Amino acid sequence: MPHDAIKVQGLSKDYLIGGAGPGHSGSLYGALERMLKAPFAGNAAGTGNPSSFSALRDVSFEIPQGEVTGVIGRNGAGKSTLLKILSRITSPTTGRVEVRGRLASLLEVGTGFHPELSGRENVFLNGAILGMTRSEVTRKFDEIIDFAEVEKFVDTPVKHYSSGMYVRLAFAVAAHLETDILLVDEVLAVGDASFQRKSMGKMGDVAKRGRTVLFVSHNLGAVRNLCTRALLFERGSLAFDGAVQEGLNRYERSFSNAGGHIADTPFQGSLVDSIRFERIVFTQEGKAVNVIDPLREFRIEVHGASSTAYASVELKLCFFQDGLLVTSCYDTEPGTPMRDGPFASSFRIPADVFRPGRYTLGLGATASTGTWAWGADVAALDFSENRGNRPGDSRPGVVTIPYSASRTQ
Repeated sequence: MPHDAIKVQGLSKDYLIGGAGPGHSGSLYGALERMLKAPFAGNAAGTGNPSSFSALRDVSFEIPQGEVTGVIGRNGAGKSTLLKILSRITSPTTGRVEVRGRLASLLEVGTGFHPELSGRENVFLNGAILGMTRSEVTRKFDEIIDFAEVEKFVDTPVKHYSSGMYVRLAFAVAAHLETDILLVDEVLAVGDASFQRKSMGKMGDVAKRGRTVLFVSHNLGAVRNLCTRALLFERGSLAFDGAVQEGLNRYERSFSNAGGHIADTPFQGSLVDSIRFERIVFTQEGKAVNVIDPLREFRIEVHGASSTAYASVELKLCFFQDGLLVTSCYDTEPGTPMRDGPFASSFRIPADVFRPGRYTLGLGATASTGTWAWGADVAALDFSENRGNRPGDSRPGVVTIPYSASRTQ
């Protein structure tokens, strides 16, 4: 009978905003630090007291040995914090974690790599960190390098690697070395489409060999295909623990719909301090709609404000189905400036492009300074089955591409 590979009880993680971290709060160092800073301390309210942010709240679950579990939720829900605690990168505020077996984690590009060492040296270093013997790593070395496609650069310091080479080698090490537990965050999104497909295949092989996997991803199709169980996090709490399809359905229902305010959606990137997205609206024939008729033109309006003027900013909408990117569009030509103050971007989508079903939207911005902002799953688009008097379309796929064809013999 398999035992629990991971056991989490009453796990919480709080961060202090504007004050010393918990590690210094009760120490002599912390007391001296607060005493020296006291004459200069203070905040807008005049209290000088830090506020706290709860990344995780009283989370409990158990993962049996050999189970492949998908960890889903919107940005800021607590998924990555959970994996960092399981990986012992950070410690919990309260609660306890039990991990039985050797654990490998791939949470960021190049996790555990030393930039001055070569790819070869980093493979052996990572193996030693994971508790592998040199002979174990040597036996897997050629397979790791072949999978990562870095044969020509294996003796080059990894600081010269591109982000794609970094992530390929990091994933290859984590997936091929014989650990008992594998934690994988959204880092696989860094690779190109070909590598992502190969990585998903490798993840399937890992799962079939009876290893325990926690898989954090916005790729809902991959979660559905790889996992048998889902943990859904909402605002730091475990909102659902059960069958993967039921978890995915609940996750999709949590998205904002047409006319929804998105000011509270967690966005990431260096532009979030100056560009704020407030709401997104879907319209057809000048009226806001919740369900879109796919046979008629529609518009997507994005409203927000910028506190800074930029020489160039592009807003980008990405359409996803089952976590896979279907298409994307931009609100301006490259080089279009953005003034400070409110803005409204309108995207016109022609009729008869999207098939009936549910799609999700990602929304982002890129400035000429190289700074960016991105929010995943900011809204859901529902396209109706209504096709008027037209027969149902039997062609497979998620979009309709206008085309013409002919045949000669």
